[in-house]
Order: sequence, then C-alpha cells, then structure tokens
Amino acid sequence: MTEHDWMIYGATGFTGALVTEEAVRRGHRPLLAGRSESKLKALAGRLGLNYVTVSLNDMAALTQAVKRVRLVFHCAGPFSQTSAPMLRACLTAGAHYLDITGELPVFENVYAYDSAAKQRRIALIPGCGMDVIPTEGLARYVADQIKDPLELEIAFTSTLTRRPSTGTGQSAIEIIARGGLERRNGQLAALPLGQGGQQVRFSHGERYAIPIPWGDLSAAHRATGIPNITTLMAMRRTQARLAQLFGPLAGLLLNVPPIRRLAQGIAGRTQAGPDAKTRQTGRTHVWARAMDVKGNTAEAWLDTLEAYQFTAVAGVSAVEKTLAGKLSGALTPSQAFGADFVLEIQTTKRMDSLKQY
Repeated sequence: MTEHDWMIYGATGFTGALVTEEAVRRGHRPLLAGRSESKLKALAGRLGLNYVTVSLNDMAALTQAVKRVRLVFHCAGPFSQTSAPMLRACLTAGAHYLDITGELPVFENVYAYDSAAKQRRIALIPGCGMDVIPTEGLARYVADQIKDPLELEIAFTSTLTRRPSTGTGQSAIEIIARGGLERRNGQLAALPLGQGGQQVRFSHGERYAIPIPWGDLSAAHRATGIPNITTLMAMRRTQARLAQLFGPLAGLLLNVPPIRRLAQGIAGRTQAGPDAKTRQTGRTHVWARAMDVKGNTAEAWLDTLEAYQFTAVAGVSAVEKTLAGKLSGALTPSQAFGADFVLEIQTTKRMDSLKQY
C-alpha cells in the first residue's frame, strides 16, 4: 500500500484509536483525521503517522482531504450526525466508505446511494465492526440453509453492554430516542423497549434477551430478503424491566434536542470503554435462527472476540479486502466479503450444534 491508501476519521476516539493501533500493528500507515489538532498530533506522533485536521462541517476541506486516499474508515459517532457529510465527501472524491455504525437510519441512508456508488465504482459498506459483521454473517449463514425463509431471529451478548465507550454511549442515546423496532412484512415497525423478551441459549449458557433496534434490521434484511426480523441483546431481567418502564419516557425526553445534547455530553464525559484486560479476555456470543412458513428451522452459534477488540481486528480486515478487491455499490459486510468472513477473525468459532461444545 502507498502511505495514504486510506484514512481513519475519528482516529482519536476510543474505537478509532484501537483501529489505528491494529492497523499499524499489521503494517499499515493510514492517514489519521478528525477535528482535534492536539489529539491527532499526539496519536500520530506516537505511531509515526501523518494526520489532517478537518471538520465534517467544512465540506470543501473534507472533500479535499478525502481525495488524498482511496478509502475512508469512518469511526466518529454518533453516526446519525456524522455519516452523511463523510458519505457525500467519499462520493464526490471517489473513495470507498466504510464505517462502524450501529444506527439503523444510517444503514438505510447509505443503502440509498447504491446506484451512485456503482457509478463512481466505489463501495459503501456500513457496519464494519461488532455491528454487524458477526451477527449479519451468522444470519446469512442460517438463512442460506432454508428455502424461502420467513422469520429471522438474531441475539448477542458481549462485554459491550457493561462499559461502553463515549461513541457507543452517544449512539445508544440516538437509539433510545427512536424507541424499539423490529421488521415485519418487510417494513420497520415500532416495538416498545423492554417488550418481547425471551430466553436465548448461547454457547456459554442461557441468557434473557430483549429486542433492540440492531443494525441487522437493515443489513440482514438487505442480505437475505427475510421480511420478519427480530434482533435481541442479552441483559438482566431487572435492566429489561427498567427499559420497559422508563424507555417510552426516556424516548420522549431524548427527542427534545437540548436534553439529547445534554445526555450525549454526559456520556462523553463518563464513558471510558473496557480496559485492555477486558478487551483481550472478553468474548462475544451470537445466536441466529431462520424459519420458513412450514416451521423448518436452521440455527447456529458464533463465539468471537470481545466487541471492541473485534471491531478493531475485523475493521482493518474489511479495509484490506476492500482495497484488494473491485467492490462497488452499497453493500452489507456479508455481501462484500461473504458469510464466512467472520471466521477469518482470530479465535472465532461457528457451531451448528452445541452437543460437542
């Protein structure tokens, strides 16, 4: 690769810094970018990289910066506020766009630019991290085993739920503000937060999980065409009960812009992300099941790295594959790299049965 084949925007954030360090470890020299000159200078100096300070609000400068690279790996959230300008800059500059979003409106917006991306011969691939590479890949795997699948359930549990980073916390606020969702008859439908919980058997044991508006309501639907999808996250029953009781009120309050900004500001000051030991020892567990109209089912399980560690490792792998290939259009990770891409990530294991696990 040339010195500036790709850019990491949001490189000084918690996840962005992990991605940067993983990239350097693997021999890459990405161009670092973001808004803070002092933070970029410190990170770039420590790793021996170049950087550019540019705001997402300055479209002319942003486009010029993007023209210096073939690909942008966008790590700055909340993505509902940051994705659109970076997407426009990539389309104008003719650079691939990858991000680590988990926000449904961002997936839907990126997919709307499929034709434009094909005309520019670039790939737009949202969700190149914990959300949605492991979950969407497993969903695609089980869906491919059923003819004309009608229902899809996906559940996960991870240390992600215990100590989120600033970006994850701010994105969670965006999700809560919109309330719960599922996909029914091909359309996104409202589902009150905390309702629809169920016991899910993961490879490491049973956990209670509740529906959340995970990115696969868009990505897995696009990849499989399945019209009815529920995405669930494991949590304690007390947490689920609190979500059910206070979720609607929280959603109403967070839809008031000053309150939402205040909440995101608090998240920015208090959320630190998991420590190094947790990232190295933690695990992510995923379950998926597809079913047809006759009740025939296919299910599978996946165990992989801790969520933030997974995002760093899998994100850089996604960059490598995109730069090495000839991808174009708006794609899900499994459409771009295949349902088995997740198995290339170290220590990942996929199981069709738990009998021997």
